Amino acid sequence: MQNKKALVRWFFVLLSIIIISLILWNTYAFFNQLKENERGKMRIWAAAQEELASADEISEMVVKVLESNTTTPMVLYSHKEDTYDVRNIDEKNADSSKIQLQRKNLAEKFTSEYKPIEVYYKDELLQTIYYGNSPIINKLKYYPAVLILIIALFFTAVYLFYQTSKSSEQNKLWAGMAKETAHQIGTPLSSLVGWTEILKSENVNASYITEIEKDIDRLKTITERFSKIGSMPKLTRKDIVAETRQSFDYLKSRTSKLIEFELHLPVHPIYVEMNSQLYSWTIENMVKNGIDAMKGKGKITMVIEPTAKYARLLLSDTGKGIPKRNFKKVFTPGFTTKKRGWGLGLSLVRRIIEDYHRGKIRVLKSTPGEGTTMEVLFKIVR
Repeated sequence: MQNKKALVRWFFVLLSIIIISLILWNTYAFFNQLKENERGKMRIWAAAQEELASADEISEMVVKVLESNTTTPMVLYSHKEDTYDVRNIDEKNADSSKIQLQRKNLAEKFTSEYKPIEVYYKDELLQTIYYGNSPIINKLKYYPAVLILIIALFFTAVYLFYQTSKSSEQNKLWAGMAKETAHQIGTPLSSLVGWTEILKSENVNASYITEIEKDIDRLKTITERFSKIGSMPKLTRKDIVAETRQSFDYLKSRTSKLIEFELHLPVHPIYVEMNSQLYSWTIENMVKNGIDAMKGKGKITMVIEPTAKYARLLLSDTGKGIPKRNFKKVFTPGFTTKKRGWGLGLSLVRRIIEDYHRGKIRVLKSTPGEGTTMEVLFKIVR
């Protein structure tokens, strides 16, 4: 099925290229035909000029031919007088003191467009006619470029529509899967809460019950997170310093001792609009991503510092680093350098920060073999 779709897609691409090539070829042929007609018209006009110079009596036909050409711009050089004259050229703004030089330069320009026509009388060269493209030809020569631009814009619009539709379908799919996951977790979670109450009545070690309740609370948080995917979460005014410390401490207590954690937070609160569950999910994803980059051994450092408008969060690891060409790609759904995983971690982080919290995230710096620093900005609320 996929191969069939690919063949159909390539067929339409090939068909489009053929159609565009035919249009361009026909335009080029039409343009050349117009130029040839222009040459023919100027030969007739030059012949009329020659007839005018040699005839004792001017015929009505010669006059009509000479008067009929009102579109072709031309410069007429008279060899005896050594002067340049023009026809069908607007010289309203020309400098009268340099008019002959300007006409000479124009004649040289016309030479690159058409071969000049020489007018003789009794083997004597009387006049050289320099002529250029008529207005309609000048307009037409830009037509292929305009046509290509229009076609490019059309294909761009189709591509963007296709990508948007595809992205919308993927978003609906992931949102549906997330909500279904939340629903599926909810059923055994309710049973675990019931079993915990039973264990309390059986005189089980209280510390065991406490740890089980912590994990049950954790599962509840995960369920809430998944249930929020696909819908705009409610944001409330929260202290990002306290929320970060809570998430960081939780991860530290449940991570291998081979990972060293370092936290630098302001002593005073910094308030931002956030959803606590989604923010903690963001921190977890970023920290776990850093741990994966360090292959389970290294140092995670988190710093929060206020700026004039933003709470600036910096998370650094001592992992393998990210090549500069991948700084933006790491946030693309499906992009991953790991053998396992779907490449959704940082994509989800960016969506939570930028789409839901109207914040900003980027790879601030990264050095291969030394580590990476991510920067996250949340707008401060007073």
